[in-house]
Amino acid sequence: MKYTVLKTEGNAKRAEMQTVHGTIQTPVFMNVGTAAAIKGAVSTEDLERIGTQVQLSNTYHLHVRPGDEVVKKLGGLHKFMSWDRPILTDSGGFQVFSLSSLRKIKEEGVYFNSHVDGRKIFMGPEESMRIQSNLASTIAMAFDECPSSRAGREYVKASVERTTRWLIRCRDELDRLNGLDDTINREQLLFGINQGAVFKDIRIDHAKEISSLELDGYAIGGLAVGESHEEMYETIEATIPYLPKDKPTYLMGVGTPANILESVERGVDFFDCVYPSRNGRHGHVYTGFGKLNLFNARFELDDRPIEEGCGCPTCARYSRAYIRHLLKAGEMLGMRLCVQHNLYFYNTLMQEIRDALDEGCFAQYKKSKLSGFAKGLDE
Repeated sequence: MKYTVLKTEGNAKRAEMQTVHGTIQTPVFMNVGTAAAIKGAVSTEDLERIGTQVQLSNTYHLHVRPGDEVVKKLGGLHKFMSWDRPILTDSGGFQVFSLSSLRKIKEEGVYFNSHVDGRKIFMGPEESMRIQSNLASTIAMAFDECPSSRAGREYVKASVERTTRWLIRCRDELDRLNGLDDTINREQLLFGINQGAVFKDIRIDHAKEISSLELDGYAIGGLAVGESHEEMYETIEATIPYLPKDKPTYLMGVGTPANILESVERGVDFFDCVYPSRNGRHGHVYTGFGKLNLFNARFELDDRPIEEGCGCPTCARYSRAYIRHLLKAGEMLGMRLCVQHNLYFYNTLMQEIRDALDEGCFAQYKKSKLSGFAKGLDE
């Protein structure tokens, strides 16, 4: 891997990251395909057409179904998905948070009951690395616990200390796996994850500790899980100065277009979030003047595209009225068209951010975009 910062504007970074599966231009939004597919019937060809650089898939979900050994036998996740660009795999650590009613945390790892069939599953640092190695993603994430942003200080402190111990085990195991002859991607990268809820001193101490491990990249986890936007931004501002500036910084699970603009300004260059696909499946679409709910009756006779001037395949051909009809009728095409538009919107937003950083006018661009989002939905 080679990560090169090309330009800066304040704390904002414009960079590129060379990987075995191609070069990633940052800041970048990673389109979320949890189970090796974007929800909403969006194909690989669609993703290429709308400018997707990186896909994100999930270790726990693919381990449960179809099984990481199955994916390995089929040549790894890239071949399985017919996707030749970078893939990042989440470690399964977020499921320690999201499946809290189905798991028990121990020093050795986490015991789950499968959300699919209830069977017992154990995942620890070594297991997560072995699963991700079988998947052969470009970037593997370290296995961690994502504590609630409202968890008590003593719980968070103990959790973060365990996450550090797990990170060292992840690093050692991935080093071993990358040395095996039958490993599909022996250049698999490892990102460590900073945790600490909204306790700034815990975040800072953890950032210092994991930075000393000289990993390929660093993520800020455990945000957008119940805290306010102001708390999130303050936590990012406190943490990023203590992470390596010559390594990529990834803000996990964030967020809205406004969240992304604010976080780029604070030094983040990798993002992912389910919002564009999840909202699209419910008829909520993003525009430069805010978000539209296409179920609203006022779009029944609206023959305009979702957004005038948008270059996505949906807006090139289909009207708000037609998409509303599809959604109301329960036709899958309606969801697909909305998801495709939303992902294009996010990917294009990131391209515009990169262009603004290249041209040294990100501050003006951010102000203009936020002003547009705040105008309301008069369209």
